[in-house]
Amino acid sequence: MFGNPIALISKSLIRYVGTLNDVNEANKTISLEQVRSMGTEGRRGNPAEEIPPSNDVYEFIQFSATDVLSVDFVNDDPAIIA
Repeated sequence: MFGNPIALISKSLIRYVGTLNDVNEANKTISLEQVRSMGTEGRRGNPAEEIPPSNDVYEFIQFSATDVLSVDFVNDDPAIIA
């Protein structure tokens, strides 16, 4: 689980992709390493409110679990089905 690539969508509807570093149940946080912001990708439904992707790679970002809508594992290899 840790060290795997994941995609996280925040309450602000921004998708972040990075490597899972930590899930802290006591502090209710999720930490990612080598994180890229993919922007809102049309999730806001109004072009004027969309946030574009960023070219920056953030070394470390810690998210409050209450500000996370979804977390999915990213599978970059189409040959892996399970």
